[in-house]
Formats: sequence, C-alpha cells, structure tokens
Amino acid sequence: MASTRDWFESVAEAQRRAEKRVPKPVYLALLAGSEAGTTLADNAAAFAELGLRPRIADLPATRDLSTTVLGQNISMPVICSPTGVQAVDPAGEVGVARAAARSGTALGLSSFGSQPIEAVVAANDKTFFQVYWLGSRDAMTARLERARDAGAKGLIVTLDWIFATARDWGSPALPERIDLRTALRFAPAVLAHPGWLWRFARTGHLPDLTTPNLAARGEPGPTFFGAYGEWMGTPPPTWDDLAWLRSQWDGPFLIKGISRPDDAERAIDAGATAISVSNHGGNNLDSTPAAIRLLPGIAKAVGGQLEVFLDGGIRRGSDVVKALALGADAVMIGRPYLWGMAAGGEQGVHNVLEILRQGIDSTLYGLGHSSVHDLSPDDVVIPDGFTRGL
Repeated sequence: MASTRDWFESVAEAQRRAEKRVPKPVYLALLAGSEAGTTLADNAAAFAELGLRPRIADLPATRDLSTTVLGQNISMPVICSPTGVQAVDPAGEVGVARAAARSGTALGLSSFGSQPIEAVVAANDKTFFQVYWLGSRDAMTARLERARDAGAKGLIVTLDWIFATARDWGSPALPERIDLRTALRFAPAVLAHPGWLWRFARTGHLPDLTTPNLAARGEPGPTFFGAYGEWMGTPPPTWDDLAWLRSQWDGPFLIKGISRPDDAERAIDAGATAISVSNHGGNNLDSTPAAIRLLPGIAKAVGGQLEVFLDGGIRRGSDVVKALALGADAVMIGRPYLWGMAAGGEQGVHNVLEILRQGIDSTLYGLGHSSVHDLSPDDVVIPDGFTRGL
C-alpha cells in the first residue's frame, strides 16, 4: 500500500519520520554505535553484498512464514530484540509488546527497560526476559523468579556489551534522570518537537529513566546509570557462572552476543538452548565484523544442536531471508522497531513488522519457496571473502 500520514512503506522511511518526530538527542541515541561506528555500518552494509538466485516458473501461490522460536509459535521469523529504556514514546515496551502481538510475534524485554515485566507480559504472553550478569547471585535469582512468576517464556542473557563508552561521531550524552535542570538543558531540542512533548504530557509523566525490573517487586528501580554502575562493578561471568545461571532457569535459555564458533560450542556446554550471533548492534567492540558475515561459520559449528538467531543490520524482508538461508532460525531487530515507535508509536512498530513480513513473503515467492524452512545457502550468492571466521 502507498504511504500515508499513518503508514510508511519502508524501514528507511520510518527512520526519516523518526528524525522529524522526536527531539534530536533522542534520535541520535537511536543511532549510537561504539567508537567510529565501523561495526554499526558493516552490520547493515554487508547484506547488500549478498545476492539472491530467483526462479521464474513453478512459483508457490502461497507462502508459509510461520515458525517456532524458544518454544513459541510465531507468524514470521522476526522478533523484537530487547533494548533498554525506550523513552521515544510513552507506551514504551508495553506498546512494543502490543504491536508484536498484533503481528503474531514475540519480543525480548530488557532488564534495563522502562516498563515492568508484569505489564509487558500482560500485553504479549510471548515475552522473553533479558538479563545481564549484574549484582549478586541472590539478586539475579530474585529477578529470574519475578520473571518466571510474571509468565516470561524464556531467558536472554546478553554478553555482547563491554565498558567502552567512546563515540567518535556525536552520540548525545544521556541524563541520569529527568528533573527540572535536565528539562531546561534539553528544552530547545524538546520545544522544537512539541508533539513528542505533548504525547508524554497527556500521560502525566516525563520519560522514565528508571529500571523497574531491577528492583524488588513493588519498589522503584534504580536509574539507568545507577544500574549501569552496578553492572560495571560486578565481576564478569565465567562459563561456570553461566552454567549456574542456566541451572536457575528451567525454560528456554538464549545466550546473546556470540561472534566466534568456539564460544558457540561453549554455550552448548553451558546448557544454552539458543544463541544469538550479535555485536550489540555495533555497540560492543568496534571493528568486529558484521553479524551476517559470522553467521555461516557459527551455524556450521553448532550443527543444529541449538537454535541460532541473527541480530544486527536487518532493514528489509530480504535481509531476513538471507539470514535464514545462511543458517539462522530467526532474526532479532532493534533499531527498525525503535524507529517505527519514534515515527508512530505502537502503530509504527506494527508497521515495521508488517513491512518485514511483506518483504519476506515476496522474497520467498521470487526464490520459488513455499516456506521459510525451505531456504538454504543455494538461494544466496556469496562473494569471495564475504564470510569471516573468528
């Protein structure tokens, strides 16, 4: 369908609308990548190097995009990756959950998110809870117990995030909290986008930079940077620590941040049921190759022993198809749905998901496949030197 005021036709258009609709510091935060942004850029650019091998006859009249991830049946192999403090729209993670439910898919809720897990699961029962190795073991088990009681269907353990905060290209500094002094400092940028301010004003509160899922039930959570400081002060986990964490969770268990085949194999040994090939959207160690370049080698190394996800650089449905053809069971998206939320709230997130659905469907048709499960490396033209093995 053609673009209208309430509908857009591409993820690129969602990004353009997001830039116009939210204050500049908020928009720039959605673009952030570590250091020079080399990995950030390669995540998306690498997909353009991959070709497709279309067919012209005996094409399928209908296509089945449905699959199962972490024990949940979803309508297409795309889920919303967990992202912290979603202050681009008042509905935050609850709006993302509702949009994902409308599209028949799942989401990850960040433990650094701005909405409590109970509200998010109520909006979408296909919710996976994401954790960092943060705080004491007792605190971690208490978070897992809360997530279990709330109805979370799986656990995502994020490990692709280091202490580096360097940005060579102007990502804005985020405030510790929204108070009068902060409001005055950001006033020029905010007043240039009165619609964004009005959407929050109607809810009766300013953007929330606290993390309720890191608190005991019923208590206010620490600020984003308070939680970040506790994470920095926690000794990093060993593989034995991850095996212990796995023992505390009896459902699907995904380790996010894999970029090496040997780490993928260690994840299996630690009891993971799934991994995500990811570099934290270019926010981890800069100069790491694009996730799609690493995917084939990692998928080959695990040989179907667990589910494999690809997280990083997805901008269109054909990107999803390329990832599946090279060994992923599904993909996780971050910036695309955040741009959608910035562009149009809950409806904007749903819009992005439906753009990807249409792109997957049309690419399957062109390749002559009736199901996402029929894809293989034979559907992709891989140039010499494309893949990387770390």
